[in-house]
Amino acid sequence: MINDKQLTHISKFLSLILRHQPETIGIQLDQNGWTDIEILIEKANNYGIQFDREILNHIVATNSKKRFAYNNTLDKIRASQGHSLEFELGYSNQKPPEILYHGTSEKSVQSILETGLEKRSRQHTHLSSDIETAIKVGQRHGKPFVFKVLAEQMYNDNFQFFISDNGVWLTDNVPTKYLKQNE
Repeated sequence: MINDKQLTHISKFLSLILRHQPETIGIQLDQNGWTDIEILIEKANNYGIQFDREILNHIVATNSKKRFAYNNTLDKIRASQGHSLEFELGYSNQKPPEILYHGTSEKSVQSILETGLEKRSRQHTHLSSDIETAIKVGQRHGKPFVFKVLAEQMYNDNFQFFISDNGVWLTDNVPTKYLKQNE
């Protein structure tokens, strides 16, 4: 087996390919974001990113954020969420918990208070069901700050919510009136 640094490198590469730039290695993702595993491995290896099915299985199974998912027949793979490309991921509208959380950096707080949470280049805004995950997300961008999102109120006001394969709550945007500063 390869070392953790190599696994992280391959995982980041897969995120790039399956979420944003499949053309980098000359693959296509179908309308639901899936691609054939054998073709992915072949094209990635030709590109210089070396892995096989065993390593891919390990990455999918052990990725702490469950970024990737296999289809039912285990011959296709896709990113669970975070796409900058438009896909129909097949998620159905679900009632969220009363409160969800969004982790960001302190430097982004003022902008978010002015505009709300926007999906920007992604398909959805990402929300966490627990504060610990939101803190971890916020730490990736600097000193963390966590917003409470009044998700149930949004849902009652006809906003749609989805939950990805890896448990991330998704919605199009969160207007400022549904944001509370976590205390």
